[in-house]
Amino acid sequence: MSWTPELALALALIIPLIGGAGVLVLGRFPNLREAATLVSAVVLAIVVAYLVEIAHDQPSIDLIEFAPGLSLSFKLEPLGAVFAMVASGLWIVNSLFSIGYMRGNKESNQTRFYFCFTIAIASAMGIALAGNLLTLFFFYEALTLSTYPLVAHKGDAKARKGATIYLGILLSTSIGLLLPAIFAVWYLTGTTDFTAGGILADAVSVTTAGILLFLFAFGIGKAALMPVHPWLPNAMVAPTPVSALLHAVAVVKAGVFTMLKVSVYTFGPEFMRVLPAADVLAWIAGISIVVASIIAMTKDNLKARLAYSTVSQLSYITLGAMLATPIALMGAAIQIVMHAFGKITLFMTAGAIYTGTKKSEISSLDGLARFMPLTFIAFTIGALSIVGVPPFGGVWVKLFLMDGAAEAGQPWLIALLIASTLLNIGYLLPVAFRAFFKPAPETSPMKPGLPPALAVAAPVITACGVIVLFFAIGPLVDYLEPVFTTEMLP
Repeated sequence: MSWTPELALALALIIPLIGGAGVLVLGRFPNLREAATLVSAVVLAIVVAYLVEIAHDQPSIDLIEFAPGLSLSFKLEPLGAVFAMVASGLWIVNSLFSIGYMRGNKESNQTRFYFCFTIAIASAMGIALAGNLLTLFFFYEALTLSTYPLVAHKGDAKARKGATIYLGILLSTSIGLLLPAIFAVWYLTGTTDFTAGGILADAVSVTTAGILLFLFAFGIGKAALMPVHPWLPNAMVAPTPVSALLHAVAVVKAGVFTMLKVSVYTFGPEFMRVLPAADVLAWIAGISIVVASIIAMTKDNLKARLAYSTVSQLSYITLGAMLATPIALMGAAIQIVMHAFGKITLFMTAGAIYTGTKKSEISSLDGLARFMPLTFIAFTIGALSIVGVPPFGGVWVKLFLMDGAAEAGQPWLIALLIASTLLNIGYLLPVAFRAFFKPAPETSPMKPGLPPALAVAAPVITACGVIVLFFAIGPLVDYLEPVFTTEMLP
């Protein structure tokens, strides 16, 4: 069998499934089981690296045609390649962290945990490589179903309740809103294919397009646009590696990737810019950014604070998609990458802190950095990237979105993004300040055990990635630029 782009596409979907089979077969042997996870992750990353190289050639696979214009098909393009790169690369790091965390906390059902993780990654690959809305929807639902056992992992009443809310909101929004929108697009245009320049401009009125845009925006529940966001903070009952998966590797990134993909390839940027509905949704995204940040400031539980931070940060991507100028779309796209590295760093450090100390409340972290300096240095780097401070990657997102807001004639959004930055400072940096500069309580001196080495090494790796991404912005922008410029239009 000769190596072809089409074979690489197929392997990107199959490799995680093979890894999952290996996890099940080797479940009685923890070292071999986890080796199967790591080997699968590394092999997938190698295949995806090849796909990144050839993405501009847009290879495709057509598997099944259910009806004219409705098929199961895959097509590679640069935006999907970037999402696949983020998901596959961070799967390696998250797997290392998971080994340290799951063993350090003596978690039960570890074989089921690693197996569901592989199915979730396979689903994320399907979303990244989907050639049309129907294929994307299939893997979108598979991602929801495969992550439900991960959210419910602990099996207690709190976990079951959080997982039920997670599943209920994501399924109801996708089946009740997203699926009807997909079939409406097919009915109106005769296709659901992702097409450069979009497929709706010449097929529907502005009013109809506005209705469809609202159905997509709230039907893509994984994007966590308010008010369909409660699934995300409720999912924090899951173990921290799952939280990292939800917030950085797969689930929420699948949501905002879908939002961006629909804006660019279904509606088309030019059509988006004339839709009044897009302006309304830009306002809703802006409100979500601020309100979620304010709620984050009220949370003493570290994971809960980070969860609401994610709701806010995801809305940056929705905002860029609604503005739909080339530079705003670029800001939205690079936020997929920058937020992934920054937020997974924060969640993994939260997990390392819990594993070493069993502490999860911010008010109990005073003086802890003296015992865990690397963990809190990594946390600080991740936090500064989310805030938007150079030389950390997140700063580019805000600069691009501000420029995009000015280009779209929406100066109020610049003020909103500045306010968001101040709120980011208010809910993230006090965590680091407490750990580094406040003394431990004299009445209860802390003598924490050190977290496992892998639980510390993983966030250190991604924190270094945050710095690398600051300097790698040029190649990343050059790679994505054709997606948002006339070079990709018919």
